[in-house]
Amino acid sequence: MSKMPESAELPTCPGCEEPLESGDRFCGACGYDLSAVPPRPADQPTLVMNAPGPVRPGGPAPDPADMRWPAAAGRDSSAAPAPALLPEELPGPDSAGGRLSARPGDFELPAPRATAPGAAQGPSDPRTAGPAPAAPVAPTAPVPAGAKLCVACRAGRVDTDGYCENCGHAQPRERDHVEQELGAVAAVSDRGLRHHRNEDAFAVSCAALPDGTPAVVAVVCDGVSSATRPDEASAAAASSANESLLESLPRGTHPQQAMHEAIVVAAEAVNSLAPVAAGALDGDPHRHRNAPACTIVGAVVASGLLVIGWIGDSRAYWVPDDRQGPPARLTEDDSWAAQMVAAGLMSEAEAYADERAHAITGWLGADAYELEPHTASFKPDRPGVVVVCTDGLWNYAEGADEMARALPADAARRPLHAAQVLVGHALDGGGHDNVTVAVLPFAVPPQGAGSA
Repeated sequence: MSKMPESAELPTCPGCEEPLESGDRFCGACGYDLSAVPPRPADQPTLVMNAPGPVRPGGPAPDPADMRWPAAAGRDSSAAPAPALLPEELPGPDSAGGRLSARPGDFELPAPRATAPGAAQGPSDPRTAGPAPAAPVAPTAPVPAGAKLCVACRAGRVDTDGYCENCGHAQPRERDHVEQELGAVAAVSDRGLRHHRNEDAFAVSCAALPDGTPAVVAVVCDGVSSATRPDEASAAAASSANESLLESLPRGTHPQQAMHEAIVVAAEAVNSLAPVAAGALDGDPHRHRNAPACTIVGAVVASGLLVIGWIGDSRAYWVPDDRQGPPARLTEDDSWAAQMVAAGLMSEAEAYADERAHAITGWLGADAYELEPHTASFKPDRPGVVVVCTDGLWNYAEGADEMARALPADAARRPLHAAQVLVGHALDGGGHDNVTVAVLPFAVPPQGAGSA
């Protein structure tokens, strides 16, 4: 079926620019024959990318030499002219759906790689044949060489307060759990299950006496929690006492005298912390009663002699290897409970059941009433093991028989394992306090060997 020719539907007359209405075949103002207007070209909104303008139907193809990309207008953030891309530098299809012509130097966009949901994908780099590496998720700034990494996110740096700068996770402190073994002695210290930090400290070492025989040393200290900086006090006391013993024993000083001197040196080291602590507590009228403080107990095994020294309520126990002889506690506490028992005012069971039982009456620190180191020498007649510990252990094995039952039978051969078992015994019992224990095997010297 034929159709009437449609009007050009021009908005104005080509002759007089009079507005036209739909369906007009002649201009009502000048009589212009609107049927003579050439038909509107087919709708081609897309420009050919390499031509300077629209290509007229049937017209000649443009000369490639005349193809020019217009100069970019404007400037970038550095005030330099904004770069302009050539048509052949544009990847992908043109707006008409066809692929841009491939020319030397053109590149193809790589196929999308499978990425995990939510993962960031790096931008394409036109200078390479693939996408640039994806930016790291964390951290925002590189971690300096030598800095500690967070144990949780493994990306953030740990600040001086012990927290991750990336995820905020609190980091375990170095002293939360410490183990050391020197063959003839071993020690383990653990924060326990209730405390937020470990205020105990230990030091173990070996020295040689003038005659060449070995001397084994163990020092255990317990920071007083009611004082300031108890962790620093215990660390300073253990380290200084150990150094003093390592200096005096090789000179030939008798081990009992060396132990006494070591406790005095440890007290001086703790006292030296007080001025710093007091300066940090300006305005506190009771700061002189808050100086750093700790207890101490040490043991030296040398030439068949066992020497113990202590101040406070940290203890030393003796357990024979064969378990035929009786075990023994080698120290007496400087505590309220011990004073009540010594004065005959209470039985041991009654005294230690009292809430004041663990109030100590002797310690190392600037506000200690009087420095009175306790020392004692023993000469066991059989091989055994010396257990040196804080109250975090003996609270769960108070009597010598209880300590002997908790100590593994092979403690003399495996001192580190024995120390680990004893710490585990305290943790299994509740772990209400820091737990520190050193295990020293004691071997009876052969007949004719010299003595200290």
